[in-house]
Parts: sequence; structure tokens; C-alpha cells
Amino acid sequence: MANIKSAIKRIDVTRKQTARNKSAKSEIKTYVKKFEEAIANNDSEKANELFKTVDKKVKQAAAKNIIHKNQASRTTSRLAKKLNSLNA
Repeated sequence: MANIKSAIKRIDVTRKQTARNKSAKSEIKTYVKKFEEAIANNDSEKANELFKTVDKKVKQAAAKNIIHKNQASRTTSRLAKKLNSLNA
């Protein structure tokens, strides 16, 4: 355990940030799973709705440096491909 006051504070801050980041990543993964489930069920309407939600969540996470901007772009691109193949 840290003895220096600033180090103790940093540990607390890091724990809070880790919890917040973990929550955001988990939320994104949940929406992606729901989206892929809608794709598997050929539910175009639900997939379109979920894609908008996933895209928004991923972009917000990238803006807050929870995930890297390239990962956000890659995720959005892959999901858009799946959506386009369903709608085609």
C-alpha cells in the first residue's frame, strides 16, 4: 500500500476510472451482442435502431478515451458492413 498522500489519492482515482471505463466497455459489448442477435434473426428494423445506439456509444467512448479512436472506427465499420449485407 502507498504511504505518500498523493499516491493514495491516485489509487482511489484510478479505481474510480477503472470502474467507469469497465462499465462503459461492458455496455458497448452488450449493445453489440444485441445488434448481432438482431442480424442473426434478420430483424432489419431492430438492427437499424441498435446500430444507431451502438455507433453513438462507441463514439462517446472514443471521445472520452475509454477506447482508442481506431478501435471505435473499426467496430462501427464492421457493424455497418453486417447491417448493409442484411439490408441488401
